[in-house]
Amino acid sequence: MLRLGQSLGSSRAKSKVSLESMQNNNSSGNDQKFQVRKLEVSDKSKGFIELLQQLSECDSVSDKEFEERFQELSSLGDDHVICVIEDDQLGKIIATGSVFIEKKFIRNCGKVGHIEDIVVDSNARGLQLGKKILGFLTEHARSKGCYKVILDCSAENKGFYEKCGFKQKEIQMVKYFI
Repeated sequence: MLRLGQSLGSSRAKSKVSLESMQNNNSSGNDQKFQVRKLEVSDKSKGFIELLQQLSECDSVSDKEFEERFQELSSLGDDHVICVIEDDQLGKIIATGSVFIEKKFIRNCGKVGHIEDIVVDSNARGLQLGKKILGFLTEHARSKGCYKVILDCSAENKGFYEKCGFKQKEIQMVKYFI
């Protein structure tokens, strides 16, 4: 298990062995082995931040900062959900994603689910974990009455999302403040 201050690299070899053995099992074994669940405050010590660093710029976060942000997001209830998949053998978070619900005036005061921050550990790719995370988040949005879910992705990930039932619509624009 990763502890605070322990680097992700020190557990990479062990992680790869465990995950390679999982790749040789059938998908129903993976379904039983890797369950999607909501983020817990203890997941910081299981490599959650290090996993996010595989996706985007993500500075280190102190335990206090993590707990404060976790409590803030938890207070939003089902309007903001972060889910994870943990490799129980390693005590390591190996996939994550989030969805937040936007409440609108259009479409009869409809709701839209925004899927964000989908990442699977580089050693766990190919195990259909991204698809499991997306399915969990999409179903959550549907269960909360959203008329659609949307996400942004890189051109290199477009094919993956299309295989998961998403289609390209229009273009994304961004303006950074930092």
